[in-house]
Amino acid sequence: MNTATTQDPFRCGYIAIVGRPNVGKSTLMNQLIGAKVSITSRKAQTTRHRITGIQTLDDAQFIYVDTPGFQTRHSNALNKTLNKTVTNTLISADVILFLVEAGTFGPADQQVVDLLPSDVPVVLVINKSDRVKDKAALMPFAQEVSSKHNFAAIVPVSAKLRFQLDALQGEIKRFLPENEAVFGPDDITDRSEKFLASEIVREKLFRLVGDELPYTSTVLIEQFEQEGDLRRIFAAILVERDTHKSMVIGNKGARLKEVSTQSRLDMEKLFGGPVYLEIWVKVKSGWADNEAGLRAYGYE
Repeated sequence: MNTATTQDPFRCGYIAIVGRPNVGKSTLMNQLIGAKVSITSRKAQTTRHRITGIQTLDDAQFIYVDTPGFQTRHSNALNKTLNKTVTNTLISADVILFLVEAGTFGPADQQVVDLLPSDVPVVLVINKSDRVKDKAALMPFAQEVSSKHNFAAIVPVSAKLRFQLDALQGEIKRFLPENEAVFGPDDITDRSEKFLASEIVREKLFRLVGDELPYTSTVLIEQFEQEGDLRRIFAAILVERDTHKSMVIGNKGARLKEVSTQSRLDMEKLFGGPVYLEIWVKVKSGWADNEAGLRAYGYE
């Protein structure tokens, strides 16, 4: 008697996550892979880079690519670069997740729809569906948006609450090609720990400083050393002006200290070990030879 069973082929592919700014793309990817590899903020345009998040199951590997929100308001050099990142990601994707906010579809969403290729499966993901009080209104909204493109599937979710994410992943898996795994079973991103450290500090910076701080402010990891499980990280926040520097430092260094503490806690959770963190604030025009700044320690 033949008891052999037919095993489904392994599937692996790249899934692009696209949408206008602030619809929850980074939150969705972090929740899908179960780790925070893409920073989140209420402030739009937080994601500047193409960030890859990886989840490997017994029969599939999902390689999610979080993209910057497609910029429509200002045609400056940064926004052009961000938009090029989005369009390049769409070209190379095996599956596309197009995110919209439940109950909201405007010109900025339509501009992203206009970029969607016709030869790649696109799943319409209606995020923040938990915020809709009248659930019956979701159906006509989904029908309205679905008329804009030939979507392969439509899934309402709440990324923040993990609502319907298993259903979404099931839909994605249907469209993944039969391929061997690209990454190892324990990999969660293709980005280095040094890069992730800089992104974590940048997230806390925008969360705690607010809208006053320009997007041109950046984070540079000057040293990243590892001794056993301990990571020693020395970071510089580069700002445009002395006024921005004072804004980041805060009263008697309180704000910078909070940025450092929250960053260290997130790093320890992500890296799975203790972190010693020092952060300096420097003005970009002369940061290389200007060591005047306030030191904030990850440990008190």
